[in-house]
Amino acid sequence: MAEIQGSDTLVSFRGVQKSYDGESLIVKDLNLDIRKGEFLTLLGPSGSGKTTSLMMLAGFETPTNGEILLAGRSLNNVPPHKRDIGMVFQNYALFPHMTVAENLAFPLSVRGMNRSDAGERVKRALSMVQLEAFSHRYPAQLSGGQQQRVALARALVFEPQLVLMDEPLGALDKQLREHMQMEIKHIHQRLGVTVVYVTHDQGEALTMSDRVAVFHQGEIQQIAPPRELYEFPRNTFVANFIGENNRLGGKLLSREGDRCTVALARGEKVEALAVNVGQPGEPVTLSIRPERVRLNGTSENCANRFSGRVVEFIYLGDHVRIRLEVCGNADFFVKQPIAELDPSLAVGDVLPLGWHVEHVRALDPLAAE
Repeated sequence: MAEIQGSDTLVSFRGVQKSYDGESLIVKDLNLDIRKGEFLTLLGPSGSGKTTSLMMLAGFETPTNGEILLAGRSLNNVPPHKRDIGMVFQNYALFPHMTVAENLAFPLSVRGMNRSDAGERVKRALSMVQLEAFSHRYPAQLSGGQQQRVALARALVFEPQLVLMDEPLGALDKQLREHMQMEIKHIHQRLGVTVVYVTHDQGEALTMSDRVAVFHQGEIQQIAPPRELYEFPRNTFVANFIGENNRLGGKLLSREGDRCTVALARGEKVEALAVNVGQPGEPVTLSIRPERVRLNGTSENCANRFSGRVVEFIYLGDHVRIRLEVCGNADFFVKQPIAELDPSLAVGDVLPLGWHVEHVRALDPLAAE
């Protein structure tokens, strides 16, 4: 998983482990290269090790084993304030007794910058987040979104080579959150700074990142660009965690090259891509995205054809999620754009459906959740 330490690598985790009790490892054996200028998101459920990894990079936690390099230099004994890293947290952490401009000037004065240079930098940073008019206000006089912009500007004002963000938009409402996602993405594109971003929100990770590292139980399960993660998950955990996913359990019957045949519990046979399977006779999980399932006439040329009984319609504005009973699974979802939905379709209807071989992935059996 680790890449060769090249000139385009800014951060390297080498065999990094973290344990708080000397027994269980929160981070198991992290080998990760972060490229200069990339927006990398660490994504995973609570307790998966993503925030601990970020905190070790920031210097607020110390690795139990292994080392972290920044621009080829080991950080193991470098205190946080000497790492040239900007930080943005969920709770903004602004100084309430300082104005916006004073908050932004603080990291510069700590670094010994003279006042006129600092003033210029503060102005630039404020215009970057469109808050020039707010420089004399105090944090309590700002909305949550404005405070988060100030926190962002403060992390960027001393022009660090690396900015770490830990769930920075977690406290904002949905609309503002989506607006800030775009704002941060555009600032990143303009500045070319390297960003390492932690979130448990898969939509946010897919929207913002160049690459996403999916964490589970202290290990990276897969690291890839968003589209690759979504379309080509390597295992069942990634398939389930990123986007919506239909799962059908079965046994591997046979395999030929990159294709395989799987028998479902009731005997139906499915042709699938063999992505992460064992030997014939062993259990597998089939993964099919809801938007890849074809209904009625459009299913006629699919290699895998079955019938489904409509259980429920879930209306979501631009599309509808249809819950069906398929192959003995009562929670099989199909996603259809409103424009393509057959208006005569009703609960209880039985209809043909299918999917192409390239849209069903045979993966590792689902561990007991």
